[in-house]
Amino acid sequence: MNIEHLLTQYGYLAIFLCSIFEGETILTLAGFFVHKGYLYFFPAVVSAACGGMLGDQLCFFLGRYYGQRLLKHFPKLTPMVEKTNRMLCKHSSIIIILVRFMYGVRIAGPITIGMSKIPFTRFAIFNIVGALLWATLILSVGVFFGESAHWVLVEFQQYARIILVIVVVFIIMTILVTLYIKRQHKAK
Repeated sequence: MNIEHLLTQYGYLAIFLCSIFEGETILTLAGFFVHKGYLYFFPAVVSAACGGMLGDQLCFFLGRYYGQRLLKHFPKLTPMVEKTNRMLCKHSSIIIILVRFMYGVRIAGPITIGMSKIPFTRFAIFNIVGALLWATLILSVGVFFGESAHWVLVEFQQYARIILVIVVVFIIMTILVTLYIKRQHKAK
C-alpha cells in the first residue's frame, strides 16, 4: 500500500474524524495533499465541515444536558460561564461562528454555549456557517502552504551548496569563538 492509495481510500474519512475534535493540523496537511493532487478541494472541505459541525454539536449537547453537573464539580468555572452568557446574549451569532477559530476554546466554547440559553436551532445554523468558513480557510492555508513549500524546495535546491558553505563557515566560526572565550577565561 502506498500513500496515494491510502489517501484516496481513507483521506476524506481521516479528515472527517480528525475534524470532530481538533482538525487544524490534519486540515492543513490535507490542503498540502490537495495541492499535490491526492485529494480534491471540495470533498475535503465538506468532510472537514461535517466533522467540525458534529464535534461542536456533541459539545453543545454535552453542555446543555451535563453542564450544571460540570459546574457542581468545578464551581470556579461559574463566573466564566456567567460572563460568557452575558456576551452570548449580545453577540451570539458571531461568537458561535468564531469559537472554532479561538485557540484553546474549540471544545470548551460549544460546551459553554450549550450551557447558555441559546436555542439549539440558532446554534446549529451558525455552527454550519462557522464550520464551512473554518474548513475552507484552513484547507486553503494548506493548499497555499503546499504551493509555498514546493517553491521553497525548488529554490532551496538551487542554492543548497551556497547555504551549506554558509552553515559550515558559521559552525567553524562558532567553534573558534567558543575556544577563544574559553582560553580567555583560563588566562584570568
